[in-house]
Amino acid sequence: MNTPINAFKKALVERRAQIGLWLGLADSYSAEICAGAGFDWLLIDGEHSPNGLRSVLQQAQAIAAYPGSHAIARVPVGHGHVGTALIKQYLDLGVETLLVPMVDTAEQARDIVRAMRYPPTGVRGMGGARASRWGRYPAYPREANDQVCLLVQAETREALANLDAIAAVEGVDGVFIGPADLSASMGHVGNPGHAEVQTAIRDAIERINRAGKAAGILTTDEALSREYLQLGALFVAVGLDTNLLARGTSALAARFKDGVKAQAAGGSY
Repeated sequence: MNTPINAFKKALVERRAQIGLWLGLADSYSAEICAGAGFDWLLIDGEHSPNGLRSVLQQAQAIAAYPGSHAIARVPVGHGHVGTALIKQYLDLGVETLLVPMVDTAEQARDIVRAMRYPPTGVRGMGGARASRWGRYPAYPREANDQVCLLVQAETREALANLDAIAAVEGVDGVFIGPADLSASMGHVGNPGHAEVQTAIRDAIERINRAGKAAGILTTDEALSREYLQLGALFVAVGLDTNLLARGTSALAARFKDGVKAQAAGGSY
């Protein structure tokens, strides 16, 4: 059996836009529903959702049944010894593409690149487990470094100040702009739509593209999603499963509750 080609990474190299969805429900059943929707990639969130290694694995397995959708996982932290260990474990699950939050410097990015790779270019522990299908991909230890895909998050003022250096790090395949944390860092907590934040995002996308790397972002605003794609963002998440469920259920309840209230107010004749 041959080591699979990372289709998502290949698409970024070929500058083909990839449309994604954020998964925060931490459940393989809902992940499978989303996998069948037709998104190019699905992000399993290990930072702000109640995911552990086993639930990440279960969701990745569910997504794998739908070849058109690529599973990406966000580790809770990517720095230091804890980050290195988590990156190794996520990769050993067979997740080829990782998103690493709060990367503020090129030095941090280089450390994460090393954590993603086997020696001699990295420090990833030799194992592989499910990633090598328990040895059934015999060339995996030699080919994995070319197939893993690293996306780092730039979401602070410091990260934007160092953005050119971060994007220049060999082994960083894409840079994801985190609008929520960036807006907080810029003094506009809870307002990623602020003009100053949006100007910074547009500038960041241009700088990432200029470095020859893929720019990514998450927004539920359809107009903004299309604008970012027009600006050259290559991996854009256009929704969240939790948000879709919250909005859909609230809207449905409101339609019926409002109807009940109106009927009660009008009386019966």
